[in-house]
Amino acid sequence: MQLDNFVIGVDYGTDSVRSLLVNAADGSEIASSVFYYPRWRDGLYCNPAENVFRQHPKDYIEGLEYTIKNCLAQAGPIVTKAVRAISVDTTGSTPVAVDETGTPLGLLPAFEHNPNALFVLWKDHSSVKEAAAINGHAARFDVNYLQFVGGIYSSEWFWAKLLRILRIDESVRNATHSWVEHCDWIPFLLTGGSSAAALKRGVCGAGHKALWAKEFNGYPPDEFFTSLDPLLKGFAARLGKQTYTSDQPAGRLSSEWAGRLGLPADVVVGIGAFDAHMGAVGGQIEPYHLSKVMGTSTCDMLVAPLREVEGLLVKGICGQVPGSVIPGMMGMEAGQSAFGDAYAWFRNLISWPLQQFSPEIANAAIDKIIPELSRQAAALPPDPGAELSLDWFNGRRTPDANQLLKGAITGIDLASDAPRIFRSIVEATCFGARTIVDRFIAEGVPVKGLIGLGGVAKKSPFIMQMMADVMNRPLRIHSSEQTCALGAAMFAATAAGLYPNVETAMAAIGQGFDATYTPDPARAALYELRLRRYGQLGHYIEHTTMATE
Repeated sequence: MQLDNFVIGVDYGTDSVRSLLVNAADGSEIASSVFYYPRWRDGLYCNPAENVFRQHPKDYIEGLEYTIKNCLAQAGPIVTKAVRAISVDTTGSTPVAVDETGTPLGLLPAFEHNPNALFVLWKDHSSVKEAAAINGHAARFDVNYLQFVGGIYSSEWFWAKLLRILRIDESVRNATHSWVEHCDWIPFLLTGGSSAAALKRGVCGAGHKALWAKEFNGYPPDEFFTSLDPLLKGFAARLGKQTYTSDQPAGRLSSEWAGRLGLPADVVVGIGAFDAHMGAVGGQIEPYHLSKVMGTSTCDMLVAPLREVEGLLVKGICGQVPGSVIPGMMGMEAGQSAFGDAYAWFRNLISWPLQQFSPEIANAAIDKIIPELSRQAAALPPDPGAELSLDWFNGRRTPDANQLLKGAITGIDLASDAPRIFRSIVEATCFGARTIVDRFIAEGVPVKGLIGLGGVAKKSPFIMQMMADVMNRPLRIHSSEQTCALGAAMFAATAAGLYPNVETAMAAIGQGFDATYTPDPARAALYELRLRRYGQLGHYIEHTTMATE
């Protein structure tokens, strides 16, 4: 490979999209650019009280064009002419209704302001009842169609969201031809796709969220879905049976998008995947090392050689899919529905009076609150009897998905101040992470190491040290501040044929690790006691919650 090859990784997050332009020979970052979704920022099309979170395709399109063009402007014309490929990662499951041409309904004039015609964001939990219906329905079949997704279907996922939209909005239902993940639609857009039937779906989204498996010869049969609700008739067949790993090309940049971006028309566009899966690759994941992408939520990825986990089904995780992370290896996914979001919730809670009476001061202070809470919470000695929280503020993703569950803060008294409560919330997120590790081990999957990625991993030594102490394992932090975009760039280089496989691309483009947090034995022992109390609290809250449903 010559040194004058460059690739672009595009990372769609919850609040923004980032593009990263790198030298495909050594991973040196040439330029990066971030675009915050304006409609999302303004709270349009969302109703948090009803757990409805939608995003407009125009936010995605505008961000895609802005960030790539901005990167190219920084890099200059010589680099622009040498761009060989683009790959994309997104949040997920974040699907959308499309017509026969593959156009999201939200881009059509009749639906442009209808939230049900927009992308249903990963953290939209409005389909809790539909997920429960899928779980109950699946138990009636001889074939366990949930066996590769941990045995429980979540309201965060593909089919529950589709069924919800079909049930509540007749106009959208009548116009919907198919249902498409965000990570599959962006490559379709860039390659000039004009038929939903020709859209290439990645194994990542299909396997982890949509029940695709080679053992089923694709998706569960139409009978499975239509006997759940006739509204689902025909949707599985319109998804097709074939899926693709992210080292494969989806096609080449269309002439329209080559012109819009100012790129050569022969630029390869790779198959898309979810952010944490590509982020694990950007963070140089290793077999049996849990890669933790820690942002608003967490997504934990683990890869293992297929032959070593053959026949093993891990209960209560978000799926195990061959090739979803590294082609040729089993990709296992878990995670927490609220991580950084839990800290941000508490920040917003305690700053509410300022927002009401002095918004100028509040806005000036808002970014300083969590760092100061962290500084003061870190100075508090661990206390076995301190305030104890439960991190299910946005439901529980894993182990054992249940989005009906609620968070809790207990053990407070008149001495409980903001740093103490904040510390208990951080503890809870670390305890939630530990239960995931314990589940893997209990199910026969060793966890040999931890890799920290994402904004919280880079910004908060306090939280990362507590994570190492609670896990009682060293935690390595990757050097890159944008591992998801970097992972997308690695896949772009592989899809373009610059590397024979993504492992080779990882070795060449990867940036290594710049910090390691080592557990403190004394604190680790104390956290074991606190972890047991956390488990008891969770057991009580779960049984109380479900008894009232």
